[in-house]
Amino acid sequence: MSAAPHWFKSSYSTEQGGNCVEVAVQPTAIHVRDSKALDGPQLTVAPAAWAAFTAFAAMRGYTA
Repeated sequence: MSAAPHWFKSSYSTEQGGNCVEVAVQPTAIHVRDSKALDGPQLTVAPAAWAAFTAFAAMRGYTA
């Protein structure tokens, strides 16, 4: 049995709602979900895909 993922929000998120995501990092997968729909669908990607996505976003200046 694997441990439940530990979810965290972006440091850009506020308690006022808005468009926020939460991320849970595990050794073989990165899970992403809508912070307003905790029981809703999740996107799961490989760590290499997440690294490529975040590098692309940082390169393009998508920080918020």
